[in-house]
Amino acid sequence: MAVAHRTVAEIWYFLRGRGEMWRRLGKREEVVQVDCGVCITIPIGTAFQFRSLGVVPLSAIGVTIPPWPGAGEAELVGDAPWTPTVAAGPT
Repeated sequence: MAVAHRTVAEIWYFLRGRGEMWRRLGKREEVVQVDCGVCITIPIGTAFQFRSLGVVPLSAIGVTIPPWPGAGEAELVGDAPWTPTVAAGPT
């Protein structure tokens, strides 16, 4: 599932694996290749989705700015590029 955050921005730093991150903000849309050492920013209101490619699981550490405010922060986005293979958790 793709989501967009209402009030927080995020920074993701990828630790291992290989994958892709889709991001859309306004009319700008892109798919970025991610692997160990890549750092991605997700500004407030950016729709995003990621997927793992290959046999090594995709692993990242992330920071939210400001701190995560709680339930309801993440808003589901219906027009994501990939069909989820894992059920979405609570938003």
